[in-house]
Amino acid sequence: MKPLFRDLALIAGTAVIVGFSSYGFVSTAGLARDSVATQIKRTADGKPDFSGIWQTTSTANWDLQTHDARPMVAQPGVYPDVPVLAAPVVALGTVGWVPPGLGVVEGDEISYQEWSKERKEENAVNWLDRDPELKCYMPGVPRAMYLPYPFQIFQGTNKIMMIFEFANAQRTISLDKVEKYPGDAYMGYSAGHWEGDTLVVSVTNFTPYTWFDRAGDFHSDALHVTERYTPIGRDAIRYEATIEDSKVFTRPWKISVPLYRRLEADAQILDFRCIEHVEETLYGHLRKQQLVKHWEGRTMAVDITRKIPPGEEVYDRLWSGNPPEDSSK
Repeated sequence: MKPLFRDLALIAGTAVIVGFSSYGFVSTAGLARDSVATQIKRTADGKPDFSGIWQTTSTANWDLQTHDARPMVAQPGVYPDVPVLAAPVVALGTVGWVPPGLGVVEGDEISYQEWSKERKEENAVNWLDRDPELKCYMPGVPRAMYLPYPFQIFQGTNKIMMIFEFANAQRTISLDKVEKYPGDAYMGYSAGHWEGDTLVVSVTNFTPYTWFDRAGDFHSDALHVTERYTPIGRDAIRYEATIEDSKVFTRPWKISVPLYRRLEADAQILDFRCIEHVEETLYGHLRKQQLVKHWEGRTMAVDITRKIPPGEEVYDRLWSGNPPEDSSK
């Protein structure tokens, strides 16, 4: 018997044929899901094979939450409520602006405590001084997963290794039982297991010195990240991370971004050893003779005056995400 009508619908990104015949309602959603499952590349033991080079296209590294376009570093313009580019980035023009983007946080809300909400706002205002990404420190988890650089996954039976282009960072996910790290690490300690086709990873033992994005979102050394990697086809992964940190947040919160396989025939991870590129940024104020003093373009000249922070501050390179001793501040 032929269906009386047929409609092509897109449900959760999967084509589903829906029809009605004299036998009743007919749906091929299950067949479509099975078709997606057969597309997934698998290892010899039947697990999804995530080996390859991946990259996100989201604006999550700029800001995890929904945001309008804004200057990277802002100052009041002609109208007090309309910010413009500040002196450090004014010559960058449109490159000095944060592009608008949709949020990747479930509910678009990050549940900061009172003290940490103030710290986040301070971080955002002082982004140019504080963001560890600008100083080429390892990005931590989950930030490494949505930086705008490719990364490579090498998948084995008991270990999964990730190599990131940014800062030559790397992490190993242990699928077998191993001893935990004796200390804290920028990229944390990752222990994983499979739940069907989803790789679930518990990441702990973090330092308090990494951020989640360029908007000043941060954490303490109590951070616990639970990641879920679910294939949504041969060349895409749904990446989810649940964030828990009792020192900074009032409750757990979750992000979700798609990761896409790089399909170029010559796709590869290149060497971005960025610590060499930020030497002048980090240590220029310690030179006997200032190296970078002046830049001149067609419509403006920019002069740089170095400042040496007082006392022990001269050695500060990172901002701890741990709460102050008096957390009521």
